[in-house]
Amino acid sequence: MRKKLSAVAGAMTLLAALTLAAPAQAGTHHRDEGTAKLSVLHGVPGLTVDVWLDGKRALDNFKPGTLAGPLNVPDGDHKIAITGANATSAANPVIGPVTVDLEAGQDYTAVAHLAANGKPTATLFTNDTSASPDGKGKLTVRHVAAAPAVDVLAGKTAVIKGLINPHQKTLTLKAGTVSASVAAAGTTAPLIGPAHVKITAGKNTIVYAWGSLAAKNLKVAVQVVNSSSQGDGCDDE
Repeated sequence: MRKKLSAVAGAMTLLAALTLAAPAQAGTHHRDEGTAKLSVLHGVPGLTVDVWLDGKRALDNFKPGTLAGPLNVPDGDHKIAITGANATSAANPVIGPVTVDLEAGQDYTAVAHLAANGKPTATLFTNDTSASPDGKGKLTVRHVAAAPAVDVLAGKTAVIKGLINPHQKTLTLKAGTVSASVAAAGTTAPLIGPAHVKITAGKNTIVYAWGSLAAKNLKVAVQVVNSSSQGDGCDDE
């Protein structure tokens, strides 16, 4: 499931939640009634922004390559706007204002990134937290770069084919370390990598390809979320 957002919209909800989440929530995986988990990745090269909540600045100088969260965020609607860095108010937003809605019990990552055509955009991904078989974990690859379709290679073998922006693919793999690279669809010459990616039992390792092929600044970001109820029984539906 993906929901299109205005760029960095999820960052606003994350900051709004910062003062609402009890300190004890930071280290727990238990889902409180009426909350969702939210992380935010800024994957737009060279773009620093301010984000606003109901006319008040909530995040100042949010920089590319930053991953924030997860936090327990109140569900429901949040009205946000986004401006250039150091704007004096939200009166003249670059994007928005818009209203976004988060559903209780879900785990999300909001990604500000480039569309395939190079224009800044954002996508809200729902993270797969379903349990994996014993001894296995998940690998999710998300294409959020200004680049055409890509293949994800394990060695020289394409394990994910024809992935396009802003789509994702999840594999269930034996725990261990895999050598992965990203290449243009139908080729084996790496555009990114090869990189060693650790697959952990009971976890979903999420790899983001972000940046711009034309600008030669493609990069990888990695996020790990729980995909197993082992130990606390609170992360599965």
